[in-house]
Amino acid sequence: MSDNGIGFDQIYAETIFGLFKRLHGNQHEGNGLGLAICQRIVERYGGRMWAESEARRGSKFFFTFPLS
Repeated sequence: MSDNGIGFDQIYAETIFGLFKRLHGNQHEGNGLGLAICQRIVERYGGRMWAESEARRGSKFFFTFPLS
């Protein structure tokens, strides 16, 4: 999945999945739970989730699940 939002610097790629972590403070809506919840669901089923981004260019979010 990808978006055309504000993006983020790739050095924060792991940080964005933390509970209540918001890189842009209160400048944008949200409470910092969405990505944390998604990652925990994916991991609970044995998968992996990560993101790639460039500031001001949007983000791409990836996830995998085991075949079995």
